[in-house]
Amino acid sequence: MGKLANDRPPASLELPATADGKWPTHAVPGLTVRKAMEIPAMTGARLLAGEKGLGRVVQRANIMEVPDILPWVKPHELLLTTGYPLRNTPQGLPELVTELDARGLAALGVKLHRYLDALPDEMVAEADRLGMPLLLLPDAVGFDDILNQVLTGVLNRQAAVLERSWEVHHALLSVVLEGGGLTELATKTSAVLGVAVFVTTADGRVLAEGGNADDLGAWRHTPSFDTSGRFRTEYEPGGVHQHADVPGCHAVVPIVAGRVDHGRIVAFARHRALDDADVNVLERAATVAALAVNKQLAVTAVEGKYRGDFLRDVLAGRAGDRARVVAHCESLGWDVDRPVVVVVAELDPETGPAQVTGLQLRPVQERFSVAWHSVVTRRDSAAAVVGFTQEVVALVPVPDGQEVDAVVHELVRQVAGDGGGGRRSFSSGVSRLVDDPERLPVAYEQARRAVDVGRQMNGSGSVAHFDSLGSFRLLSQIEDRQELRGFVRETLHGLAAEDDPEMEDLRHTLKVLLDTNLNVAEAARQLHFHYNTLRYRITKLERILGPFTTDPELRLDLALALKVLQMRGLS
Repeated sequence: MGKLANDRPPASLELPATADGKWPTHAVPGLTVRKAMEIPAMTGARLLAGEKGLGRVVQRANIMEVPDILPWVKPHELLLTTGYPLRNTPQGLPELVTELDARGLAALGVKLHRYLDALPDEMVAEADRLGMPLLLLPDAVGFDDILNQVLTGVLNRQAAVLERSWEVHHALLSVVLEGGGLTELATKTSAVLGVAVFVTTADGRVLAEGGNADDLGAWRHTPSFDTSGRFRTEYEPGGVHQHADVPGCHAVVPIVAGRVDHGRIVAFARHRALDDADVNVLERAATVAALAVNKQLAVTAVEGKYRGDFLRDVLAGRAGDRARVVAHCESLGWDVDRPVVVVVAELDPETGPAQVTGLQLRPVQERFSVAWHSVVTRRDSAAAVVGFTQEVVALVPVPDGQEVDAVVHELVRQVAGDGGGGRRSFSSGVSRLVDDPERLPVAYEQARRAVDVGRQMNGSGSVAHFDSLGSFRLLSQIEDRQELRGFVRETLHGLAAEDDPEMEDLRHTLKVLLDTNLNVAEAARQLHFHYNTLRYRITKLERILGPFTTDPELRLDLALALKVLQMRGLS
């Protein structure tokens, strides 16, 4: 990608070059003060103060004819005066410079020797402190010549900027019209601006990038991105930004179509400042990106339904024999003839008020599906990922030598990110490893069971493997919750009270005793109790529960009751 950013693109998509044949970086929507001093009418003008402000932009010019000029001053204005309105109050000139600078004046040009013989030293010092250029104009030049030539230069420059803006827009639009997508658009935008460019979803997941590969990697490790690679959209509003802990500067522009927030386009620059002209290019690119996103959504909607219907048939065992399943999956770009686990991910019930913004977001299930698809296929492009109405199903390959839990937890970490950007909590279930496509229906049921039981065991955001569920698999299949609650009360008696701290403490003691197979010495060590203290507690527990130390059937019932209490969603 670094080479594409420097090479000339194909002729059909060629961007308009500047007069010197170089790629454009940014355009100035007016004349700088330095350039304005080079026009013929300003020949002989001398800079008295404010050298550091010579880069200020001049977009208009005016003449100071009245003392109360301040209400009429506009930003980026070159103000000319003979000093006539101020001839009787020269002591007020330093304060005038301060007020003019506060109103965004570009520069002040003064003619002397007619009404003012000299400018006060305090005025010159104040202009120098503020960086507002203070110009001494030649006596022979007419203000009308300066006005005419400055305004002509400004209009010519602005016309050129508008023309180049249209040319850039046309070049970017051609990317999509000729079959390119977000990656090609990001690369082209990077070539225009000469900086790294990212295209992200509304919550900051990177969809495409353009620019030098080393630069792109370096920016991903700045605080603007979280550890999962998500751009922190919640901290980055639109416009140009500079952060103390992020090198250079960056500009952010939302990608919006039909009041729907589709994402962000972000430009990072290390060695130059980004300005309004760069933002204008990004806005053009964002408009084209919205077109590309809508185009991709239309294609995905059709392809997604077809892929989803077929995978649903595979997981239901209705897709045909093994050979047909493998062949059809290959036609869809999926490789299922290898060791995989089925991962089922479901959004957790939403808690708390929903975020209120001025824009609509794409449906949450659709965004959730896109997130899983981008993360899984970035790791393995031949992996099958499909979003259903209430869940996302992924057939995740597990290469030899890798642990299933490590692979799945890394995928979950990347999808979840740091939880910012409006991301919703979700729970995931993982099947056993299967190496035969004909066993995918069984693996799918295992993953579905794991996500349900995992959420009951551990609450929202759980990741549960089917093999880790143990007896919870059986308990979760009991649909009569009232029967489970009755079993807990009848077995644990007073220990079933969940709002009693003393009973909760005794339940914990009971669990440790059962987990250590009634090894009193080991249980006392884990509980940090004296041996005799634990013996006293055992006596107390047997008065409440019965002789569990000598009755194995009672111990089994107590262990099951404690597991039922551990399950969520019984109340």
